[in-house]
Amino acid sequence: MLFLQYPKCSTCQKAKKWLDDNGVFYQERNIKEENPSAEELTEWFQKSGKSLKSFFNTSGMLYRQHQLKDRLPSMSEEEQIALLASDGMLVKRPLLVGGDFVLAGFKETEWEKKVT
Repeated sequence: MLFLQYPKCSTCQKAKKWLDDNGVFYQERNIKEENPSAEELTEWFQKSGKSLKSFFNTSGMLYRQHQLKDRLPSMSEEEQIALLASDGMLVKRPLLVGGDFVLAGFKETEWEKKVT
C-alpha cells in the first residue's frame, strides 16, 4: 500500500500510528515533497468511487486562497486534476492507496473495513 501524508499533519500522524499499531505494511510518501501526478490522481479518483471534490483538502489555506469553493463547480475534471497535481497541499490527506481501494482522509472505521 502507498501512504501519502504530510508529517506535520496531526491526522496523518494518527493514521500512521494506526497503520503501525495494526501491523500494516506500507510505502510512505511525503505529499508536499512528492505530490501526486495527474495520472496517479486520475487512477485513484476512478478507483475510489468518490467525487473528485473529496480529494481536495477543503480546510487547507491554499484551498481558501484560490477560492476553490466557488471555482471548482465550473472546472472540468481535467482542470481539477491538473490543479491537484500542481501542489500536494491541495490534496486531502492522508491518502491510502491499496490494490482495489483508495481512502482519502482518516476515518478509522473505514480504514478497518478496507485494510484489516
